[in-house]
Amino acid sequence: MLNLCVRSITYEAEGIRSFELVHPLGKDLPPFEAGAHIDVSIPGGFTRQYSLCDPSWQRKHYRIAVLEDRGGRGGSVALHTALRAGDMIEVSEPRNLFPLDSGAGHKVLLAGGIGITPVLAMAEALQRSGHSFELHYCTRSPERTAFRERLQTLAAQDKAFFHHDMGDPARGLDIAALLARPEPGSQLYFCGPPGFMKAVQAASAHWPQGSVHYEYFGVNPALTEKLAGTGQAAGEVRLAKSDKILAVRPGQTLLQAIREAGVACESSCESGVCGTCKVRYFSGQPEHNDYVLSDEERTEFVLVCCAGAGPQALLLDL
Repeated sequence: MLNLCVRSITYEAEGIRSFELVHPLGKDLPPFEAGAHIDVSIPGGFTRQYSLCDPSWQRKHYRIAVLEDRGGRGGSVALHTALRAGDMIEVSEPRNLFPLDSGAGHKVLLAGGIGITPVLAMAEALQRSGHSFELHYCTRSPERTAFRERLQTLAAQDKAFFHHDMGDPARGLDIAALLARPEPGSQLYFCGPPGFMKAVQAASAHWPQGSVHYEYFGVNPALTEKLAGTGQAAGEVRLAKSDKILAVRPGQTLLQAIREAGVACESSCESGVCGTCKVRYFSGQPEHNDYVLSDEERTEFVLVCCAGAGPQALLLDL
């Protein structure tokens, strides 16, 4: 973990502040690539993940941008109300579960609201490397559009486009039309709130396998429903290292059952979006509910924070 100093806090848009984090002695920070995030230990005992939104080639600071969500789990409110310039804060080294494909081919970047944070870093990386790309940034209004001035250079080059729906999605970007005909070799990257994510996923369902990449901010409502017990299966779980057998109840996640058994298991977001709780399994078929693992990875690993036991006995490497 890194103990960093909050050098500055900047008003970026209505409800959004960015936090510039530096080493207290001015040292270089660990490197990262566009799409990376850090875990932030927030006053009040929270740990949350925030994307790094400044250029990846500079090493003197990290910048995260946070939308204050009064209806959320408390992390964003704590940052907005309790953190001050000069405070020290503990963060992890960067991890990247949403990397850019470095190969050739046009990149289509879509951001909804605060989902601009990883996408902004991607756009600037693509601009620097000379790759072909376009960025579409969907918000309610100009006042709620973070980093608008920073994107003006790309907008002037017809590489960044702003779409404001003023609260009516029908007045915003026609996502289905934009994604109707993918160019050969093109790649799609998107991030934003649940409704936006659902719309982009539906509009890109016909894109070639492996060409669509996304990252969720927060919990998908469908996942919340499963975790409430409407879709989760009960089952037996064996822990190889701990030599324990667990009975996972309907509606209970693997992580909840593991903790009830007194077995330590690292976790962070507990909503299937950060990858911290990835565990190898040797047999069985867990009920995957995450947004991180590829189909290939799911044959060997499971994110226990959001997964169910599945119909067959499951053997975990714990």
